[in-house]
Amino acid sequence: MVFASDSRTNAGVDHVSSYRKTHLFAAEGERVIALLCSGNLSVTQSTISLLDQHARDSDSHKTVMNVRSMYEVAELVGAALREVRQRDGTYLQQSNVDGSASFIIGGQIRGEQQRLFNLYTEGNFIEATRDTRYFQIGESKYGKPVIDRVVNASTGLLETTKCVLVSFDSTMRSNISVGMPIDLLIYNRNSLRVGFQRHIEESDEYFTMIHNQWGEGLRRVFAQLPNPDWDVSSSN
Repeated sequence: MVFASDSRTNAGVDHVSSYRKTHLFAAEGERVIALLCSGNLSVTQSTISLLDQHARDSDSHKTVMNVRSMYEVAELVGAALREVRQRDGTYLQQSNVDGSASFIIGGQIRGEQQRLFNLYTEGNFIEATRDTRYFQIGESKYGKPVIDRVVNASTGLLETTKCVLVSFDSTMRSNISVGMPIDLLIYNRNSLRVGFQRHIEESDEYFTMIHNQWGEGLRRVFAQLPNPDWDVSSSN
């Protein structure tokens, strides 16, 4: 599994903020759970803090660190998100602040296969299937076409990682609300430990190469496409 998130939470002429949007709950040999978030920063941070607080509380009945399935993890994240939005939602609305938030929840717990969920702001969720193998949240319309054209059931981890970075580059080219650094995590099935991690800054050599060669390649392919064989000289 490949997880990636940017770090930009607010963008404007004179104000740019960066916070990590990937959070891990892991116990080697037992579980690796990645939570990627998008939306209102206070809501997502409060949700993560609530989950973390419960995980540290020995009196808690069910936590992300002791439930036996990823489905139950998704249920816990949904319940925590609803609790935070119920607590803060009225006050956010009074100030016309959008309190929506969403999560990607993925990983593996010992005894079951790795699983991936997309959790909506209402706290409900859907699971990835053979036909829907990946999820994107937040600003996705610019980068999604790249993944749709490249990734399939036989795509390897490194090739998928390359495609994910191209997708981010395409998104950042068109939308200022998405920006570096990028947090990348690669999880190997059945390893039950946190795998390869990389915090990709603007100076990263591989990402710079991706950015340059992808742009040059698109311009080259576009130039090679034949113009339409249409007579437009008499068009109104």
